[in-house]
Amino acid sequence: MGGNEEKYVSEAFATNWIAPLGPHVNAFESSIREELGSGVHAAALSSGTAAIHLGLQILGVSHGDEVLCQSFTFSASANPITYLGAKPVFIDSERSTWNMSPMLLREAIEHRISNFKKPKAILAVHLYGMPYNVDAIQQIADEYDIPVLEDSAEALGSSCNGLSCGTFGTIGVLSFNGNKIITTSGGGALLSKNKTYTEKAIFLATQARDEAPHYQHSHIGYNYRMSNVLAGIGRGQMEVLKDRVAARRKNYEYYVGHLGNMESLEFLAEPEGYRSNRWLSCLLTPSFEHREKIRLALQKKDIESRPLWKPLHLQPIFEQELNFLDGTSLDLFNRGLCLPSGSNLVEADLELIVNIIKTTLS
Repeated sequence: MGGNEEKYVSEAFATNWIAPLGPHVNAFESSIREELGSGVHAAALSSGTAAIHLGLQILGVSHGDEVLCQSFTFSASANPITYLGAKPVFIDSERSTWNMSPMLLREAIEHRISNFKKPKAILAVHLYGMPYNVDAIQQIADEYDIPVLEDSAEALGSSCNGLSCGTFGTIGVLSFNGNKIITTSGGGALLSKNKTYTEKAIFLATQARDEAPHYQHSHIGYNYRMSNVLAGIGRGQMEVLKDRVAARRKNYEYYVGHLGNMESLEFLAEPEGYRSNRWLSCLLTPSFEHREKIRLALQKKDIESRPLWKPLHLQPIFEQELNFLDGTSLDLFNRGLCLPSGSNLVEADLELIVNIIKTTLS
């Protein structure tokens, strides 16, 4: 916590604004707009998953539709596709960003169109805070007139060519889950330069209540709005976002500075014009065996590390879905490891981690 969160939460209690509306919700949305710029509007919601669900619905995705989805990501990116009765079509990654491959995206679109099944949306992810290939993905989306839902859940504070992640897609998504770079305990936001979309998100997120003196509903709604209490936490967190990004980037720089000269290890560098918040610092080892050796050595010292995301096309729930692959995400999963990356790590922590990795590899 940054310091002012408790003050804002106390204000919510003192003024009796506890419900999923109120001055902190409005102020939190304003702080998101100011941080991201580019004329984007924000709707504060209960989770990033809720934001993806509403975003897909606003883009017109419904039963039987297909959504092109990055395979190398957390399951929350794809789960909302199934909430709507639609089908995910998984796209493998490119090496330069670990995100959706533009080449395979084009191949998938042409394949589906040739089968009279034009995809309804593209769901691209800024994985681990690294922006996806924004220009190439958007060019393809424009060429085929398919909207992009930009999953920026892990990328608040990241940018591409000077523009903030979350502002590139037709609709963008943020997450403020407890493990993200800033948190509201649980929460998320739907973003769009089209104010009509964020207004519709708020309408749907508050049970889709029609304008009437009584409770009347012409649409199916959801209980997805963020509470004024949690928005108070968000206000305090937004005030320290730049500090959190600086801390995460400092972790990454330490790892690269002390491990980057080892030929057996690889780090994901920022392409020109890209700036990652380095939400998680990740490395690639020579093999699955090397990855596990490092992970277990850290675990023996009660230090948590994790393999990179298991691609969704390999998940039991999604393994029957259509996919367009070249083996990149499978290789990243087999060899990749997420290192401790918390904003509160001190140099002694990082030194211990680095020494264990060096000792293990030697």
